[in-house]
Amino acid sequence: MTGEPLQRLTTPERESLLPALGEAGWGGVPERDALRKIWKFRSFSEAWGFMSRAALVAEKLNHHPEWTNVYNTVDVTLTTHAADGLTRLDLELARRLDRLAGAAEVQRDQAEPVECLCKLHHATPSGS
Repeated sequence: MTGEPLQRLTTPERESLLPALGEAGWGGVPERDALRKIWKFRSFSEAWGFMSRAALVAEKLNHHPEWTNVYNTVDVTLTTHAADGLTRLDLELARRLDRLAGAAEVQRDQAEPVECLCKLHHATPSGS
């Protein structure tokens, strides 16, 4: 990060950038400006390996996920606490985590569709 304040995503950014993440299995978190995804790996070892690689990426970005792990399942929530909501940093980390997860199974019934975030949480007259 460059030290510049992080800005929450604008409505046009949400409309153009979030649908692709929704197609990849990311969902909105009810009553939060956050994204959530749950992966199921073949084993605890694979899940832990993913988390280890993800931790290195998160540290490099200086942006850390909220996550839990139970055996082969990793449940990740992304939001930028300093901006009190989603920023481009969350989207970048989400894309990187997707690459790291490879062919892990995605549990898709965990949240609202990501496409609904604008309408549910951020419909403002100013468009931001």
